[in-house]
Amino acid sequence: MKFTLHSNYKPAGDQPTAIKSLVSGIQKGNKRQTLLGVTGSGKTFTIANVIQEVQKPTLVIAHNKTLAAQLCNEFREFFPDNAVEYFVSYYDYYQPEAYIASSDTYIEKEAQINEEIDRLRHACTQALLTREDVIIVASVSAIYGLGSPTEYEKIVLHLEVGQRLDRRAVMQQLVEMQFERTNADLVRGSFRMRGQVFEMMPVNEEMIYRLEVGEGIARIEQIDPVTRKVKREQEDLWLFPAKHYVMSSESRERAMIRIDAEIKEQLAVFKKQGKVLEYERLKRRVSHDLELIKNVGYCNGIENYSRHFEGRDEGEPPFTLIDYFKYGSRSFLTVIDESHVTVPQVRAMYNGDRARKDSLVDNGFRLPSARDNRPLRFEEFDARIEDVVYVSATPSDYEREVSTNIAEQIVRPTG
Repeated sequence: MKFTLHSNYKPAGDQPTAIKSLVSGIQKGNKRQTLLGVTGSGKTFTIANVIQEVQKPTLVIAHNKTLAAQLCNEFREFFPDNAVEYFVSYYDYYQPEAYIASSDTYIEKEAQINEEIDRLRHACTQALLTREDVIIVASVSAIYGLGSPTEYEKIVLHLEVGQRLDRRAVMQQLVEMQFERTNADLVRGSFRMRGQVFEMMPVNEEMIYRLEVGEGIARIEQIDPVTRKVKREQEDLWLFPAKHYVMSSESRERAMIRIDAEIKEQLAVFKKQGKVLEYERLKRRVSHDLELIKNVGYCNGIENYSRHFEGRDEGEPPFTLIDYFKYGSRSFLTVIDESHVTVPQVRAMYNGDRARKDSLVDNGFRLPSARDNRPLRFEEFDARIEDVVYVSATPSDYEREVSTNIAEQIVRPTG
């Protein structure tokens, strides 16, 4: 489906000139441009028109959740027929894992996840893997590790009416996809089996899907979880993983071998340095985590082993939301809103994270590979985005220096 802009207004003031200038720049291959627009000049409407003209999947980055939500709502009004999704940190409360050496204080990670935002994040990645007409409005959460899109797509489950079904194999695959089996009420990312009936609730919506199974799948129904009424029947069902950090059993086996090799290497370092406490601490932590990963495919803090699960080399950047945009080698548009604030924010993320990780690694709380569970460095971020439009009323020297075109929007649509 194409991007189709819906609005009762037509571009006015400086908007038509700015739209034409930016679209022309993208078509000519200008990779960095700036929209310099005064407050109230309708910069979001201008960008919406650019999206309609260039017909590219679009990543919009804002510097906080509130602004991202506001922009998301505006783009949903402009593009009601297209996929406009919201991607921000899903934590209502987050205390990162840390160790303060001066007071010998270990602070365990504490987090409270907002289930609705988690659902919306999954809607983002699923939209990017299934369609082209996608706009994702994100915070700087877009530069943090998200798991490999290849592994994520590899274990997607497609079920069709008439398909012969090995129930045991399907249950095993759902468990690999991090769905939880339950006999109680279904919640997002769970399933249950009663006789010849499978019921499951995908992670990206609050609807139950019921499969009636004989020798094959006889019927697929969408059911309201409250009223239990059938909303509709359908011919097939695509189920995506319940968590972004997932892997096939083969990938998990390879990762465990790599983790085991790394812990032996790091324990040898601590032994040589005479760090007995750190030695025991790390051995206990990693052994416990490996046992959980082997038996249930998951452990708290599994993201700290992401380098091994994703087969990355030391220092190699993590997979992020941007990799879902790039999946399949497609071209996409990046819009950095309030760029004079957002660009410095992106620059600052890496250094703060690295200092905290160094302390955890040096004191035996994490393996050295945990350092590679990190946000992108600014240089890595900049190398991954393309067709960038910086949007600001007061662009900084950086935007002015890297932009081959600055489209000015001074005259407001109202004159």
